[in-house]
Amino acid sequence: MCRSIKTLRPPFEDDVTEEDVRAAALQYVRKISGFRAPAAHNAEAFDRAVDAVAAATAELLASIEVRGARR
Repeated sequence: MCRSIKTLRPPFEDDVTEEDVRAAALQYVRKISGFRAPAAHNAEAFDRAVDAVAAATAELLASIEVRGARR
């Protein structure tokens, strides 16, 4: 399953946008749930999952230190 998740941006970039993070979160939730779009009765849970993954991703990117990366 994870082999088909594509890199949404090149490595070592400091200018990751909220759209990049949201797109990655949406892609992950779609892959893990098996649904491209949730049914109406699951939309709220789907959106909460995307928000949670986006928040965790933003926290990771803010905390990660890449040695030797250009600044």
